[in-house]
Amino acid sequence: MTVLVISTVAAWGMVGVIWMVQLVHYPLLGRLSELEPIAAAVDHQRRITWVVGPLMAAEGVTALVLLARRPDSMSAASAWSAATLLGVALLSTVFVQVPLHTRLAEGHDDEVVRSLISTNWVRTAAWTARALLLAAVLAST
Repeated sequence: MTVLVISTVAAWGMVGVIWMVQLVHYPLLGRLSELEPIAAAVDHQRRITWVVGPLMAAEGVTALVLLARRPDSMSAASAWSAATLLGVALLSTVFVQVPLHTRLAEGHDDEVVRSLISTNWVRTAAWTARALLLAAVLAST
């Protein structure tokens, strides 16, 4: 049960972060990268890591634990769905957002900024769905 609570709290933490990034930070990053592209991108990567690193680590560990030893109130389908949604968000981070951030660090590009914002909806949807699923499981206990 404790693992489910930690996983749910971490997921909701990421929901807050990802919606803030989607609606506020990425649009502002696009404007800042016009002024100082390298500084904006490097500062973003360095600073955001302190926020998302612990949450992502907690999510990863608890997702694996829930797959191996889920509480009775959690079905195998729920555990696998939650893990899959996390996988979608993390794979998008590694294979889409990180390369776009790297390109933005090389110089401002409006198309890269637009791509960063539009492709981030995948992560936003995945983390939101994951948090809702975990909250529903937790509420059913």
